[in-house]
Amino acid sequence: MFVRRDIPWSWTFYYAWPSLFYFALVSSGVYVSRTRFKTLDLEIPLEPVLIMGTALAIFLGFKNNEAYSRWWEARSIWGLGVNYSRAWARQVMTLLSAEPGEREELQAMRRRLIRRQIAFIYALRVYLRTIESFPLEDTEEEPGEAGHDYDQCRKFISDEDFRAMRRSDNPPDALLQIQGQDLRAARDRNWLSDYLLVQLDQTLVELNHVQGRSERIKKTPLPRPYSYFTRVFVRIHGTLLPFAISAAFGWIMIPLSMTVSFVFLSLDLIGSRTEDPFENRVDDVPLTSLARTIERNLEQVLGESPLPPVIQPDHGVLY
Repeated sequence: MFVRRDIPWSWTFYYAWPSLFYFALVSSGVYVSRTRFKTLDLEIPLEPVLIMGTALAIFLGFKNNEAYSRWWEARSIWGLGVNYSRAWARQVMTLLSAEPGEREELQAMRRRLIRRQIAFIYALRVYLRTIESFPLEDTEEEPGEAGHDYDQCRKFISDEDFRAMRRSDNPPDALLQIQGQDLRAARDRNWLSDYLLVQLDQTLVELNHVQGRSERIKKTPLPRPYSYFTRVFVRIHGTLLPFAISAAFGWIMIPLSMTVSFVFLSLDLIGSRTEDPFENRVDDVPLTSLARTIERNLEQVLGESPLPPVIQPDHGVLY
């Protein structure tokens, strides 16, 4: 997620240069053909192109509104993940109780339950960034956070839990299953009443909702006609525009048509890159930063020090 107000032009051209190059070729070709070789006398009335541009702007506005709604929903879901993680730590520390002779074992269980929650958050982050999705288009590898895998969960859980997690098709859910088993064990030892067990289990259910809602966004793309036809219409508009304004503007038509086409192209790219917020790209929800926030909060509940450092933006991007 970009956190700086000024986005470097290098980032913009990284994604936009193929289309800009095409628009430059078209506008330059129209100008040279009309002025030097006198071979292209086709002139399109300006009014239809203006009408098409108006319709395209409305279409792009609708698409971008829907794309941002998906991005914001993803961020809100992970905000709930932060809240329920904190609630889980508080409940584990305050609701579980034992006789004096069992308090050392109880403290060990509290530590397992809280640190396993940290592992769940990191596993969910990796799961959302690595499970199969439906990419908008086939592109080369893009800038993103490198080196994310399930091994970073290992330090928060036992080797047995880690092996069980890695054997599962859904590692985050496997950790929640183990959490539930530990709660049952605590109930069997009378560290929890039935009522308190229900309260803690409800928090696990809410964490299931966090995962399920995230998976829904990851695995259900914005209807593809919105993305496909906006790209097609932007390309058609940018192709027709030089024919409509070349006679009136001369060589000024080249930078003018490229500027207008760049505006539409930028709007299309903004929507395309915000509609899928879990792809580990520079525009996505900052899962790594949110996971580190949860880790710091829960480690502090356990009295650990020093706490892991806060994730800082990398070249204006927070991952």
